[in-house]
Formats: sequence, structure tokens, C-alpha cells
Amino acid sequence: MNKFLPFLIAISVIACKEKEMPKIAQEALQYPQTRKDTTQNTFFDTTIIDQYRWLEDDLSAETNAWVDAQNKVTFDYLDKIPFKADYKSRLEKLWNYEKYGAPFKEGKYTYFYKNDGLQNQFVLWRNNGEKDAEIFLDPNTFSKDGTTSLAGIEFSKDGSKVAYQISEGGSDWRKVIIMDADSKKIIEDTLIDVKFSGLSWRGNEGFYYSSYDKPKGSELSAKTDQHKLYYHKLGTSQKDDKVIFGDKQKRRYVGGSVTEDERYLFITAATSTSGNELYMIDLKDKSGKLITLVDNFNSDSYVIENEGTKLFIVTNLNAPNEKIVTTDASNPVASTWVDFIPETENVLSAGTACGYFFAHYMKDALSNIKQYDYTGKLVREVTLPGLGTASMGGAKKDEKDVYFSFTNYITPGSIYKYNPETGASEVYVTPKIDFNPENYESKQVFYTSKDGTKVPMIITHKKGLKLDGNNPAMLYGYGGFNVSITPNFSISNAVWMEQGGIYAVPNLRGGGEYGKKWHDAGTQMKKQNVFDDFIAAAEYLIANKYTSSDYLAIAGGSNGGLLVGACMTQRPDLFKVALPAVGVLDMLRYHTFTAGAGWAYDYGTAEQSKEMLDYLLGYSPVHNVKETSYPATMVTTADHDDRVVPAHSYKFIAELQAKQQGTNPVVIRIDKSAGHGAGKPTSKIIEEAADRYSFALYNMGKSFIKDIKN
Repeated sequence: MNKFLPFLIAISVIACKEKEMPKIAQEALQYPQTRKDTTQNTFFDTTIIDQYRWLEDDLSAETNAWVDAQNKVTFDYLDKIPFKADYKSRLEKLWNYEKYGAPFKEGKYTYFYKNDGLQNQFVLWRNNGEKDAEIFLDPNTFSKDGTTSLAGIEFSKDGSKVAYQISEGGSDWRKVIIMDADSKKIIEDTLIDVKFSGLSWRGNEGFYYSSYDKPKGSELSAKTDQHKLYYHKLGTSQKDDKVIFGDKQKRRYVGGSVTEDERYLFITAATSTSGNELYMIDLKDKSGKLITLVDNFNSDSYVIENEGTKLFIVTNLNAPNEKIVTTDASNPVASTWVDFIPETENVLSAGTACGYFFAHYMKDALSNIKQYDYTGKLVREVTLPGLGTASMGGAKKDEKDVYFSFTNYITPGSIYKYNPETGASEVYVTPKIDFNPENYESKQVFYTSKDGTKVPMIITHKKGLKLDGNNPAMLYGYGGFNVSITPNFSISNAVWMEQGGIYAVPNLRGGGEYGKKWHDAGTQMKKQNVFDDFIAAAEYLIANKYTSSDYLAIAGGSNGGLLVGACMTQRPDLFKVALPAVGVLDMLRYHTFTAGAGWAYDYGTAEQSKEMLDYLLGYSPVHNVKETSYPATMVTTADHDDRVVPAHSYKFIAELQAKQQGTNPVVIRIDKSAGHGAGKPTSKIIEEAADRYSFALYNMGKSFIKDIKN
């Protein structure tokens, strides 16, 4: 069972009085000169000039000088916002409370994550019931500036040994450190150059992990295309680690997991972010024979549990909303699969704990959890604290309790202890913060997109807010990769709502909220549906007087950064502020960097067909910047982002600065020693949030209210 670092449990706010400042009369900024060259690409019969190709070279002195020059303009602008320091101070005050993760047992110890308040990274503690809790791992000591994070941890079967991953500067490239759990002493050399990997122990003697061969050129941007599963035996050198899968088979994403009884190793292999092959190795068979369960990429399938030779598999094969099936390891091919928990009208994700299955369903992006026994009999529906997002943790079969978290847009995340035998739950940890959900309201609406599709959206704000079109609103979206955006409390959003702001989140096509069909409806030649859904959400907010184009900001990161970039170039008149973060913005080149080729299921590629090329050219943000007036825009990225390389953002802002008409600022904020987002230290999160939200309010002509009353 993998243990993931807890997300920050956000906090919130108290009521405030809205006020407005005069509209800003500002002169156009003087941006750094960005050199243009004549690099060309030819796709089919179309030649594209890529005049900012040189910005892709993250090793060049010229690129680094350009980054520094852009940051100077941006931070000079941000520092002149009169209330930015107050906004940051408010964020820090609300952020400063104790945060806990759910406990989990390994060997004779119970472990839990804790953050005292403003610590850059969560600390891993433990106790064994005999003495006070002690610090087991403190990532805040990994680096002086907090930019080295704990990126994953796994204990051996008896809990005596542990392997943990660290990320430096936010990079996806990881190091793996191996320790004796009792003494906390490092017991052998650090593994290096590990990427997109879980860790799964086989007994106490070694573990499986995944990685790519180190690429030539820049490790932050060079293409990584062949993922491999390795086995590391303790006491041996990493160079001697055995390749288990991926040496002969070229796959972009490979993972391995050992069952709790250590009978089987299951291997997933994929060429894209959707669809995977499934293999197994019987670890009692010394031959190491690879057995095929699924030999194609037409579905997503993984083994969730076994009971002897009986296998339990979660799959969307012939079940777009997913189901659990069973088969026997003696003949596990798909034709032998039998329904165990059948598909329903709601999307399923599943886990096991304490000898039970827990089926988590989403109904209109809200959680519902049902408990089943190993015969497939429904035991009960788990009673949740309300409507929102619940996440049931994992626990070993012999454990008596399991923990789940619950949150929504106005409820700070709490942890509950659940007894699977009785169905009773009790509050385990609830944050002690100055926030009263009763002062806010969060409601779900359904609006109509351009083609008539009904799309859900949750709108959250203070109670009693006057709907007169003058409220600042933040519209956030993602819409891709089968990712479901569910209600989650956020400190940054709480401060925004405290200031009279509205926070709205539509569940766009391309996501996973309604299963595989909803995902596919926002991919490749249907990607425009996602942008249409987002634009329709903005129009709904305006038509219903929540806000107006003068006070509407749009935000999104990664694939959501593409969403913002596409919508602001298609409808620049509709928004006042645009905040594309770490976005995929050059749709003709995205697949040539790092593991980007794996995103082709969602996007298609320029080489795929002339039709696909023309479609990508129709919305690619870098290629659709015209000479017109764009919203006030702050692009954010990071120089160590090796997931969506910063060249996307560099090219986009260069185009915007060259073609922007009028005085709305178009700037880029480039974080140093940071990556795509995971593991970012608290100090950097707060700084960026203060900059983004201050930028939005300032360009809406709004002020920051300090005299907030409880």
C-alpha cells in the first residue's frame, strides 16, 4: 500500500465588507525584447514558423537571461500592488494551524504526517504506544529553502525497512533512500534517476521501482519514451538491478505492485495516459514467467486484491463507469472475467481495507461510499458528514479501523475513524481554524453548453452576497485526462471568498466525473467541447448576475493552463483576468518533450493526420495570439518543471507581449527551483497565491479589505 503525502488541508475565513477602488489607469508595460528567429516546421503541406524555438533550450545563457528579465518586469509590477503585502499576511495568518494526515500502521509503529502550520513540508511522525511520538522523517531538513520534498514512501512487509523518494527543486526525477526503520540509519547507497515510480517491496529483501534511461541533453526537457520496471535487491549496486519489464517492450508508463500476501507481482504497461496492458508474475514460480491478462490498450484495468488465486480487478472494459470483476490466476485472461461489483450509472473507484472492499462512487462529482464483503455482498453505505469529497484510506486486512477524509468548498478537511464491523465513525482530527461554514453557501447548478450538453458547476460564496454583476469571480477548470474535479477546501480560495469573491468550478467534458464517455467527449477532435463548456460557464455566471466580464478571472493549471490559454485567445472579450499556470500551450510541439508523447490520447499530434494538424492549429494558444486586447494575464511556470516544460509558457507570453493591444498587463511569473507543483514548499505556495489573487483583484479595480469582522 503506497503512502502519499497529505494535501494541505486548507483553511478559511470570516465575513467582510465589500468595497471598491477606482478603475486602474495604467500605461502599457515595457516588456523585455524577445528575439525572433526563422525556425520552421513542415507538417504535411503546412509550414509553420516557430520564431521562439530558441526558448526551448533551458541550458542556454540567453534563455536564462530572458527569464531573469521577464521576472524583473513581473515582480516590479506585483510589488507596486498596494495591498499585496496585506493579502500575503492574511494568507499566512489563516494558513498557520496544525494539519494532520490519517495514521497508518507499519510493523510495530503507527505513522502520521503533521505540519505545525507554516512548515514548508509535512513531517512524518511515529509512535508505538509505549512513548511519546517521535519524528521519523523531517523533509524540512532536506534543503535550506524547503524545495526538496518527500515524494513517496514504502515500508517492507514487516515494517523493518523503508525506502523513500525525494524530489529536488520540484523535478519528477527522484532519488530513493533506503533506511532501517528502527534505527533510522541509511543502510545502502541512494538510488538515482528514478521517475514516475511507485515502490513495492518483496519481503524485506528488495523492492520494485520504475524509471527511464537518463536522456541525452537536458534532463528537464529531453524526451523520455521507454519506461522500465526494475527490481533492486538490498546489498547490491543499482547498476546490477534487474529489468523485469520494458527492456524489450517499448512502453511510456510501467508500474509494478506486489500483493499483500506477496504471492503475485502485477505489472501495468501503457503508451499513453489512457488504456493499459496488464501482466502478472507468480512469485512462487522461480522461472519468472510473464503471464498476460490484457494484451491491448483498449481499457484501463488493474488488480485491486487477491484471495489465494482468486483475483479482483477494477476495469472499464465494456464498462465506461468501471466495475470490479474476478478471475482465477490459472487462466486470468479477460474472457474469463466475471462481474463482482457490476457497473452502475455512477463512476466507481475502489479500494480495500480491514478485509472489505470500499466502492467510492461519484454522483455529479459528489462522493458516495459503499462497503462490500469478499462475497460481493453489500454490507452498508458509509455515512458521510455531508455532501462533498470523501477519500477512504487503505489498511491491511488484519487491521480493525480505517480512516477517511471529508471536505468540500466550505468545509475544512477533517479525518474520521471508521469501524468496518459496526459502521460507526468518529471524528479523529478536525482543524482548529477561524472559519464558520455557516457564513458561506455552496450550490450546484447545471448549465447548457454550446451543443446542448448539460454541465454541472458548483458556485461558492458568502451568504447574502448581492448578485448585481459587480462581484469578483474566479472560474477554475481542468477538463482532461479523465481527471475528476471534486469539492475541496482551499485556504487561497477562502481568502478570495472572504473578500467578497465568488469561486466557481464546472465539471467540464474531458474529465472523469461521468466516466469514460465524458472523458472521450473532450479528447482529440472533440477537444473544443471542453473550451465551449468553460466559456458557457462564464456566460452563465454573467447572465445570472454573479459577476460580469469586468470582474471575471479564469484559472487553471497544466491541462487547465491549456484551457485558460485557449479560452482567452478565443474569447478575449469575456474575461478581465487570465491566470494560465504551467500550461500545455504549444500543441504542435508538446509531445517532443519529456513524457509528453503519452498525452496523445487526449490531444492527438500534429503528425497524426492533416485533419488533426488543422484541428490543433485551430486552438493551440501559442498559434492563436492575434493583435487584439487580451485580459490582464499572468502566466505562471517554473524553471524545474519537467512535466510540462516552461518553454510552453515562454513562447505564449512572448506572443502575447508582441501582440497585446491596450494597457492590460501580460506578464510571466517564473518560479526558480520549483517544478510542476508537487512538493512545493508552503512559503512558495503562499507567495504565489498572494501574487495571483492580488493581481486579479487589482486588475478588476478592487481593493483588499483589512477590517474583517468575525
